[in-house]
Amino acid sequence: MSEKSNDLILVRKVQAGDKRAFDLLVLKYQHKIANLVSRFVHDHHEVQDVTQEAFIKAYRGLKNFRGESAFYTWLYRIAINTAKNHLVSLSRRPTDGSVDSDDAEYFESASGLRDIADPQAEMMTDQIAATVRTAINELPPELQTAITLRELKGLSYEEIAEIMECPIGTVRSRIFRARDAIDQQLRPLIDNTGKAEV
Repeated sequence: MSEKSNDLILVRKVQAGDKRAFDLLVLKYQHKIANLVSRFVHDHHEVQDVTQEAFIKAYRGLKNFRGESAFYTWLYRIAINTAKNHLVSLSRRPTDGSVDSDDAEYFESASGLRDIADPQAEMMTDQIAATVRTAINELPPELQTAITLRELKGLSYEEIAEIMECPIGTVRSRIFRARDAIDQQLRPLIDNTGKAEV
């Protein structure tokens, strides 16, 4: 039985009045949702609050869930919107500054630097990670969300389209634009590395 089917069984139980079934969904997804929220909200206590608020919203809205999309896709959408609304209520712009140096491996321009283990290469990896963080922070929120869900969460274009409530073509365009912006900021670093080795 697939994850989607298992989740749908639990959802149907919740809709029939079994509150314990929702506890199982919370246990299954609480770390993933907290991790997703932390991409937007950087204070640990706020992350916990926003995560809890997202699950409360999901519980209240579950009666309207029809199962047309996967439960976790629906839950991710709620979590992202809750995080963004939280930042708006605090007059902060949504950002995605929690990318660490391991995440640089997901971006094509950094892939060639993974296997080098000398100190200079490690420093370069740190510079690349910082550049990626900066590039993502400077993206408009819709591009940040798309690139985060694709590159850091590994979701498909279809899943991202459901979460962001937009056509797949729009998702592809946003991811392309985000990657292009990141590549433009990485290119000088990569070019300088190549020149230094010659």
